[in-house]
Amino acid sequence: MMEALPLTQPLSDAWMDALPQAVLLFRGGAGRTEAPTVTRVNAAAVRLWGVTQDRAAGRPLLEVVRRHTLEALTERGGELELEVGGRTLRCTATRAEPGPSGSEAEGALIVEDITEHRRREAELREATAVLSHEFRTPVTGLRGVLEALEYDMPPDLAQNFVRQGLQEVERLARLVEDLAVGFRPTRARTLALAEAFARAERLLRPELSARQTTLTFGADHLVRADPDKLLQVLLNLVENALKYGPPGHSVEVQTSVRGTWVEVAVLDEGPPLEDAGSLFRAHTRGQGATGQGSGMGLYIVRSIVQGWGGQAWAERQGERNAFCFTLPGGVGIG
Repeated sequence: MMEALPLTQPLSDAWMDALPQAVLLFRGGAGRTEAPTVTRVNAAAVRLWGVTQDRAAGRPLLEVVRRHTLEALTERGGELELEVGGRTLRCTATRAEPGPSGSEAEGALIVEDITEHRRREAELREATAVLSHEFRTPVTGLRGVLEALEYDMPPDLAQNFVRQGLQEVERLARLVEDLAVGFRPTRARTLALAEAFARAERLLRPELSARQTTLTFGADHLVRADPDKLLQVLLNLVENALKYGPPGHSVEVQTSVRGTWVEVAVLDEGPPLEDAGSLFRAHTRGQGATGQGSGMGLYIVRSIVQGWGGQAWAERQGERNAFCFTLPGGVGIG
């Protein structure tokens, strides 16, 4: 039988060092005159506090963790969260009662970096707000169509309502498809801006007709982007222009080449902007905004545009407001 090779360190030590959480073992404290002292730190704890096992062993716990809040936590046990250097740490302390022989109580302090977990929670909350904003318009439109169809009306008028309902369903289908975009790699490809313009114009046609508004598009260019996300940006910006511009005004989409980027600007004839930069923050609406709205439209635009490395901003150009964004592109083809 082959003789087992000697271990370079105890198995329990190797197991502790493999843990992603920082673990500090200590003894004493909890009402005793002497402060708790460290008996063991694992590899993650060495990285967190910058103290090796040789230097930590036998030292007062406070000298190693350098925070009175953590020393107090080891005294009472329990859990707390700390913000340290831009990171969120979940700290848990447990204690074992002294044995009948009067030996010192032992305990453990476990620290876990949950920064990414908290970031994902924040993204989920933001995504919920985004979805609430995006789904509200087509759902409201469908409700209106169905309520209208409850009443007797001429066939041609009923058919018109059915067409409106189908358009809203198409928009909902697009949003459902967009739900998957955040959970898969971006489907960027090279496409002509005219392709996105045609899709946007088709979806916006009923609203443009109802408002008696004209929508024109500038020169075509090759760009590289996720087609669905580009469409979402265009729809949000044009709908924003329709909402805040005067009735019957025109909306123009201009395009231009800026080096290796293509700039797209949606111009409306609305009043001058107040604090244009703040409009792209979440849950922010323009001054004088009416009706329902979560103030997420421009925030969504900036988030998508920054995702492909571009920029989004608003400015006053002559007598019109311009909401602009850039995306990777090439030479014009139109």
